[in-house]
Amino acid sequence: MGNMISDIFGIDTFDDRVMRERLEPSVYEELQDTKSSGSDLSPEVAEAVAGAMRDWAVERGATHYAHWFQPMTGTTAGKQDSFIAPDKAGNGRAIMEFSGKELIKGESDASSFPSGGIRSTFEARGYTAWDCTSPAFLLEDAGVTVLCIPTAFCSYNGDALDKKTPLLRSMEAIDRASVRLLHAIGRTDVKRVYCNVGPEQEYFLIDRKKYLRRDDLIFTGRTLFGTKPPKGQELDDHYFGLLKERVSAYMGEVNRELWKLGIYAKTQHNEAAPAQHELAQLYAEANIACDANQLTMEVMKKVAVRHGLACLLAEKPFAGVNGSGKHNNWSLSTDKGENLFKPGKVPHENTQFLLFLAAVIQAVDRYPELLRLSAATPGNDRRLGGAEAPPAVISVFVGSQLEDILDQIARNGDTTSSKKGGSIDVGVHALPQIKRDATDRNRTSPFAFTGNKFEFRSVGASQSIADANVVINTAVAESLDEFSDILEASEDREACAKRIIANSVNNHRRIIFSGDGYSGEWREEAKRRGLVELLTMVDAIPAWVDDKAVKLFAKEHVLSETELKARAEIYYESYSKTINIEAETMIEMASRQFIPAAIRFAGELAKSISYINNASSTIGVGTQERLLTMVQDYLADAESAVLDLKAALEKAKNTKDEKEKAVVFRDDVVPVMDRLRAPIDSLEEIVDKRLWPVPTYGDLIFEI
Repeated sequence: MGNMISDIFGIDTFDDRVMRERLEPSVYEELQDTKSSGSDLSPEVAEAVAGAMRDWAVERGATHYAHWFQPMTGTTAGKQDSFIAPDKAGNGRAIMEFSGKELIKGESDASSFPSGGIRSTFEARGYTAWDCTSPAFLLEDAGVTVLCIPTAFCSYNGDALDKKTPLLRSMEAIDRASVRLLHAIGRTDVKRVYCNVGPEQEYFLIDRKKYLRRDDLIFTGRTLFGTKPPKGQELDDHYFGLLKERVSAYMGEVNRELWKLGIYAKTQHNEAAPAQHELAQLYAEANIACDANQLTMEVMKKVAVRHGLACLLAEKPFAGVNGSGKHNNWSLSTDKGENLFKPGKVPHENTQFLLFLAAVIQAVDRYPELLRLSAATPGNDRRLGGAEAPPAVISVFVGSQLEDILDQIARNGDTTSSKKGGSIDVGVHALPQIKRDATDRNRTSPFAFTGNKFEFRSVGASQSIADANVVINTAVAESLDEFSDILEASEDREACAKRIIANSVNNHRRIIFSGDGYSGEWREEAKRRGLVELLTMVDAIPAWVDDKAVKLFAKEHVLSETELKARAEIYYESYSKTINIEAETMIEMASRQFIPAAIRFAGELAKSISYINNASSTIGVGTQERLLTMVQDYLADAESAVLDLKAALEKAKNTKDEKEKAVVFRDDVVPVMDRLRAPIDSLEEIVDKRLWPVPTYGDLIFEI
């Protein structure tokens, strides 16, 4: 297996190794300079790279190329063009062409993707621009191999219409601000700082035949009806348990496909809920990690079909069992290979580390609404705050060691000691002593320091990680810039750095919390501290256009006010459309599947009562009569809820303003959806299973 991995790793990627082999040294060096310094790429170099990329792709069987981008849908897109062109010799033959111009720039219909009003229907032109820092790759679909070129997507006026453009801007902001701060404390040897991300992807696998029998899974990605099976995850026997053979075979093929694409798929295991699993990839620069995670989700879904499975990425595909998130592990490193969040052996003396730590704490306390917004989906509204996800209240966990150091700073303005982890003796002579980390972890914290990185646990499984990293990078960059302003004006920078850390800790101590984030006590404590709790996506969306957000993103040159307003509009529209699809699906399933099934069952009960009464006057039919009454009552409740849901949908659809429409969907439509679900789920518990029209939770999550 080891040799196999090294043989196939990256073979479908036009990576640095391939470029070294195929590009002239001068071309390669100029391309590297463009990547590292952001200098303009000359047309001659672009032409040379395009030719080498085309030759490599064609040799690997590619017939088409596509500018691969990430529009505001949160998924990926690309228009495929063939390499074929007429031979200029005029002999009627075809040649394979791909120019530097075609590599650098493409065009797509900008008005057909969510634009939030940036593009009108009649304004169609949108541009895709090559992201040369992220490697091109090959994808094969139904025997057609396509060269995919990672790109940014912008409007005719240069406004960002995608997830990647703001991410790249935020990476430049955090790089510039970090280098500036390091120079201010004497680290002039550092020229670049990289934002590194390692996402962990949770998902469910179910049998595809059963998946295709449920319209709610097909249209919405989650179950809109269903009761818990007798056994769920109560015994914790699925978590990290033995992989089923079918699942193991699936994971093996996913790994191979990802390794071929140069994606470091590292960890795989069963998650807490039955049929739930996790895949983690190693760290990469933020834009590359984002590209890789988008590819990972696509590969997981495509490979699932080959194995007769369906891969569910919804945040809460099943009520009553764990939902799925995506842990966004975020860190910063220098061009010297140094992790800026590594505390070192004596953290209390590590001024550089403490400055960056203080900057993160300050950033999270200033912009918790934006962080919550970066994890906002209708599905995550149902997941956050559950026993498997952090709460909607944003807080920071730093661990006992760092909290002790920060307390010393807050009290004295300086530090004198750091707690040590020591070792653990498990009491068995044959086992070695285990080195204990200096601090434990807290799985209920939305934003937790985990030794040398921060883990943002709130992101939903279906989401792009771009938004989360845009917010983190931009907010932290602002804090770093403020620290630099003070340091650069100081004559005693060591003493000044300590004052900065102390002031920041004292001003933002409220955001640090180490206890149980699930507890009701914490929600009350959070209110006393003045922390916000945004329970729904609709509550969070205004953060895009809040004055402090507009100032932040403008100051760091990441998003303009126009782009922020567009994103708010897109988010409102996305919420409304999602809830509308779910509500329409519920009406369809209830009216055409569940209610008719219950009526058939009621008919059988009525026949049973009639047959028995005709056969004998002494045999009781109380059970059948009670069941029939229950069924009729639930049917009446379901019918009433269907009518009310139709009325609520009509009200929502007739609301013109996108924000007001989203509010109507949240306040008027969602409660009626819950009201419709209740009687249908109750009917599932009593209707004869042979009459029930869809696979149940037990069928879906255990039978694979």
